[in-house]
Amino acid sequence: MSKQEFSEVHIRSITQQHQLLGIAKPKHPLISLLRFEDHPGREIEQRTRLISDLYQITLKKDCPCKMQYGQTSYDFDEGIMSFFSPKQVSILEKGNYVPRSGWTLAIHPDFFRTYPLDKKLNSYGFFDYAMNEALLLSNEEQDSIEGIIKQVENEMNLPIDKFSQDIIISNINLLLSYTNRYYNRQFITRKHNNNELLSRIEDLLKSHFQNIATEKGLPTVACLASELNLSPNYLSDCLKQLTGQTTQQIIHEKLIEHAKVILTTTQLSVNEIAYSLGFEYPQSFSKLFKAKTKRSPLEFRQSFN
Repeated sequence: MSKQEFSEVHIRSITQQHQLLGIAKPKHPLISLLRFEDHPGREIEQRTRLISDLYQITLKKDCPCKMQYGQTSYDFDEGIMSFFSPKQVSILEKGNYVPRSGWTLAIHPDFFRTYPLDKKLNSYGFFDYAMNEALLLSNEEQDSIEGIIKQVENEMNLPIDKFSQDIIISNINLLLSYTNRYYNRQFITRKHNNNELLSRIEDLLKSHFQNIATEKGLPTVACLASELNLSPNYLSDCLKQLTGQTTQQIIHEKLIEHAKVILTTTQLSVNEIAYSLGFEYPQSFSKLFKAKTKRSPLEFRQSFN
């Protein structure tokens, strides 16, 4: 499909998401809960590539939405939950977008920084491209999920104090634990197709960063393409079509996210972090980090102290 047939929307913040939906500013800059029945339905005028920098957990009801997620298409119908992690790409088909009922919980990754849940999120397969199927809830399961979301909503409506974030994150942790149980129930007899291109790339980069001590240097486009048995140019062309990003841009995004975890969970100096990530010169790491986040590594670390 030609590039001209797509429009593209890149959501970088909770505030921007609210602006695009035409609703009031969020009460908290890093987290938002929207109930679809409180907002009018919206129409997508043309096929749209949606890129979001947020985690999103959604329960949709009464929504004949069609969406391409990764390289697989599926429907969002009655009582279905779906999960998206930052930088993942969805293709919204022309037509209805906002369902008549349900909710979406949007969370900026910085909301989790310094909390154990930040690392734990990577262990949940339902945030990966490899998970092609949404979660179908029984009535009992839906009641459990709704109860937890109500607790999150109640806390978000209270004035913010020093306990607010702890309580909200505790409830999100509980929500994801229940979700993990329900997914295991749903897919216990099914085998997942882990050979999709985007899923394979995520796996390779995750493995690289988990074994950073034994890896030599930064992950490269050439090495990634070789692992996938593709030429570098062909890989970048595929990714550009699917995600709007080149292979190098995707590598940089994953690199910066990994660097953020190290900055907020260790006392390593910026130079030590740069070398551990494979940079030959620490200045190159700092320059890339600032270009991607608008803050230096030290400024980012200090914002959590």
